[in-house]
Amino acid sequence: MIHYPAIVVIAPLVGALTAGILSFVEERYAYPAALIATGISCAAAVRDLIYVAGHGPIAYHMGGWAPPMGIEYRIDTLNAMVLVLITAIAFLNLAASRPNIKQEMPDRRPSFYAMYLLFVVGLTGVASTGDLFNLYVLIEITSLSSYTMIALGDRDRGPISALNYVFVGVIGASFYLLGVGYIYIKTGTLNMAEFATMIPTLQDSTTILTAFILCIVGVFIKMALFPLHVWLPNAYSYAPVGFARIVAPLMTKVMVYVMVRLMITVFGLDYIFIKLHIADTLVWLGTIAILAGGVMALAQTNLKKMLAYIIVCEIGYMVGGAWLGNDLGLTGAVLHILNDGLMTFALFLAVGNMVYKLDQVEIKDLKGLFAKMPWTMTGFVLAAFSIVGVPPTCGFFSKWYLILGAFKAGAWHFAAALIISSLICAVLFFKVFEVCFFESPDTHVGHGSDTHGRHTTVAIQEAPAISLAVLGVAGISLIVVGMYSKTIVVRLIWPLLSS
Repeated sequence: MIHYPAIVVIAPLVGALTAGILSFVEERYAYPAALIATGISCAAAVRDLIYVAGHGPIAYHMGGWAPPMGIEYRIDTLNAMVLVLITAIAFLNLAASRPNIKQEMPDRRPSFYAMYLLFVVGLTGVASTGDLFNLYVLIEITSLSSYTMIALGDRDRGPISALNYVFVGVIGASFYLLGVGYIYIKTGTLNMAEFATMIPTLQDSTTILTAFILCIVGVFIKMALFPLHVWLPNAYSYAPVGFARIVAPLMTKVMVYVMVRLMITVFGLDYIFIKLHIADTLVWLGTIAILAGGVMALAQTNLKKMLAYIIVCEIGYMVGGAWLGNDLGLTGAVLHILNDGLMTFALFLAVGNMVYKLDQVEIKDLKGLFAKMPWTMTGFVLAAFSIVGVPPTCGFFSKWYLILGAFKAGAWHFAAALIISSLICAVLFFKVFEVCFFESPDTHVGHGSDTHGRHTTVAIQEAPAISLAVLGVAGISLIVVGMYSKTIVVRLIWPLLSS
């Protein structure tokens, strides 16, 4: 029996327990324990991806108990790819964020590592499970650890942002759980694969329709689809840097994965697109989210807030693409889960480096940053180009599939929104570039600055080497994934859609 699907989830769980115990014994060992746990989880996820790409899906029964009595972890090419994304970002971010964690919470580091690993447990479990109720439990593990981590951030705004997230998160979870309850009442099963075999005979069931609506609304709230996004900007902006770098790239993307999983595996594309007649409405919602996110981003003066609203915009890409009702749109949406995770990770890595040196990231205070932090800005520019959709970065290819899917579906409004959003993102980022490159610093900001007043020579004051190294890896991955986009689509995405 292959135990790698369980190891992906169990390794960070054991790591969280170990880090918690070590906080009472020897605090300095908590960090290596957390790093080892995420490394093991990442290695197991890569092993799963290699296996399913060559041999097909893995059906792993937890504890040897087969469904419906037991919980099944079912790994196919879709969630294997998502699991590699989650665990790789978790591992790399933990390595990059150690200086930020020391700076922001010197007295609470072991607690941070324990909650960080529990967050990874939740994300990997959500991406692995084939059980609808277990999915709810794991979403709540992810959410509860998120609330705690956000509250550890900004001392003034962090707790309030976490509380707002709690209110909205509980509502979203309640909708989803009610939907699962209706499914169980009607079918007597919670296993996704077993329910999928029953759905052809339940096409006209009002109970199943109600369950679908409740589940999908709950997922929309959790992923922050506009106008259900109100919790996201403050939560991501006021969280500790070490956590913002993982929650921003992964939380919404994993919930988009859940939406795609419900569409493909649970309810089925025939039920979604033939029986129901809501696809056009949801494409319009995606279109509105794209434009609204872009407009709200234009109004921001803080770099973190600007990026948070770009995430709202990106969610519209994936939701609209998934509901176009054709293979090109769904391909673009799934590919964008991977690409947007990488792009957002690279952006927040760069922003974290800026925060380490400057304390804050108001755009007006980023003057002369190209001279002061050249390597950080190089990574930021590369990630920004990918968000805009400049080839050969990965962002271009998923947008290309989404635009082709929009053309195929005749959704000209969605295609126009994609193009307009790229132009808006170009304006946003070039506004930042203008401040960072053309304007000279004239005030004393940040840690270790030896300049006072206006000056002509700016000393390089980069982030620590480990943070720069991880940013370099993330930046290179944007190009590598872009260059291998066809392989990813042909080997990992299309087999799932054609099955």
